[in-house]
Amino acid sequence: MANYILQELPEEMTDGKKIVYPKMQTYTMHDYDEVIKHMRIYAGSISDGIIRGVMDALIQTMKTWMPMGHTIKIDGLGLFSLSLGFDTSTPSEKTMAKQQKGGDGSSQKTNYRHVRIKRINFKPDAKLIADMNQQTEFERATPEVLTPRKETYSVEERTAKALEIIDSKGYMTLSDYAIATSQGRSVASKDLKSMVDNPKSPITTQGSHSHKIWVRKQPKA
Repeated sequence: MANYILQELPEEMTDGKKIVYPKMQTYTMHDYDEVIKHMRIYAGSISDGIIRGVMDALIQTMKTWMPMGHTIKIDGLGLFSLSLGFDTSTPSEKTMAKQQKGGDGSSQKTNYRHVRIKRINFKPDAKLIADMNQQTEFERATPEVLTPRKETYSVEERTAKALEIIDSKGYMTLSDYAIATSQGRSVASKDLKSMVDNPKSPITTQGSHSHKIWVRKQPKA
């Protein structure tokens, strides 16, 4: 039986409208080794090494072919594709032309910056979702609707709340932090960046863009 909670979004995230949504109650994050261990259950006589080799080959295939303009479709799982964006950390073509030529730049140059991969999009196979819904029943974990309080917390209090979430789930998402600290997502994102940039912070990140999560720093060996 899977659990969910009813969560109310903070007003600053909804223009003052009351929006309640069901949120999956998650407990842990299964890392690569844990996923391999679970896959072993369904793999018959196939060894962990072969499963790991197949997974590594899939990752390498995606790294190689997706940047060349190909999407990856895995029946029963879904479709992977890339989204691009401008790299704001690099100078524009016109700026580079000015620096190189000492003039106003070529007329063919633009103010656009270099293009980079922004995120990997995943569209799940409809059958995957249908199968999950068929084999899963969701039960409400708590009777009340969780409403974020409008409070201002100190850095120490916000850090403590973040660590509480991380220790409970194994990781923290941006939405988790925004709701726990009664902040909008953009404010919460800047707050977390400042927190992680502090070398004394016990929190760091894993992943990037929409797949970014926050975890506890591991002690140095």
